[in-house]
Amino acid sequence: MGFRSVKSLLVATFSIFLISVSFQGFAQNNEDGEAKTEEKFDPTTVILNHVQDGYSFHFFTIGDFHASIPLPVILYSPQKGLSIFSSSRFGHEGELTYEGYKMENNKIVAVDEGVKVYDFSMTRNVVQMLLVLTLFIILMINIGKRYKKGIGVTSAPTGVQNLLEPVIIFIRDEVAKVNLGSRWERYMPYLLTLFFFILVNALFGMIPGVANVAGNIAFTLILGVIALIVILASTTTHFWKHLFWPPGVPFLVKLILVPVELAGVFIIKPGALIIRLFANMIAGHIVILAFISLIFIFGEMSTVAGYSFSPFSVLFIVFDYFIEILVAFIQAFIFTVLTAIFIGQGFEGSDHDLHPGTHDGML
Repeated sequence: MGFRSVKSLLVATFSIFLISVSFQGFAQNNEDGEAKTEEKFDPTTVILNHVQDGYSFHFFTIGDFHASIPLPVILYSPQKGLSIFSSSRFGHEGELTYEGYKMENNKIVAVDEGVKVYDFSMTRNVVQMLLVLTLFIILMINIGKRYKKGIGVTSAPTGVQNLLEPVIIFIRDEVAKVNLGSRWERYMPYLLTLFFFILVNALFGMIPGVANVAGNIAFTLILGVIALIVILASTTTHFWKHLFWPPGVPFLVKLILVPVELAGVFIIKPGALIIRLFANMIAGHIVILAFISLIFIFGEMSTVAGYSFSPFSVLFIVFDYFIEILVAFIQAFIFTVLTAIFIGQGFEGSDHDLHPGTHDGML
């Protein structure tokens, strides 16, 4: 029931956002009733600006009113020293300069040539990720306290416990135990943190006006690097012996096989994790923004055509919104299960008690 309420809230919020944006796009007439002359709508620029990182949270615009939250800009230059100010100093479109700095292609650069700038600003990706992480930690701590009190142990779980406990059990039984065998308990904190961290960031990224953190390549890159470190830390001597000198393989074949295996460990496996999550999470946002752009594309042809196409666009967007909720769960699960598989491969064959079914399951 709670999950349905969340979905309804997301759809309602997005609908309000769409209506306000449509109003902005079409209700632009002057006092004589004649349409204002404006630049041609560029869907590519609009889509890229929404999926990229930024220095403010922009929710909607109605006329000259911009509902946005500027973020702090923190810059250091050897020539100019430390500068801290609000991103609103650059204007809504980033058309202004301030203290010798300006916005260029969604990046802050110095107006004067030869001035080097180090940007330590709290962008919306960073702020949102920290906010989501804080809320997630508070939620999990509260759930942990409930279990310590016996709620969910001596009695049935209630509230959010009902929602999260089946997910945790699923990750334990279908991901950790299946792929990590007798060592599953050691990796459960990491796997659960990985799954929920991706999921929560992906779901928050669907709220209009906020950042698409899970669809940012830097976000997935860090997760992939951390996964690689965990994978390498889990390997055994048995793994590396078989990697550098595969048994039962002709010598000439080993010369080809060994570099391929090394590339698989250090490049292909983490690369698959990084690119898969990034591509899937950004693709959904691009599709939604493309449907929104169609309203304005038809609107440039005719105001009637723009308004006429709006209902169809909204239907497609709402449908894609529900698909994106499903994709968020699927991609969090795939990233987690692939990480567990790669970790399990690191110590596969090093002991006879790898999988429960080969030892404990036979008792």
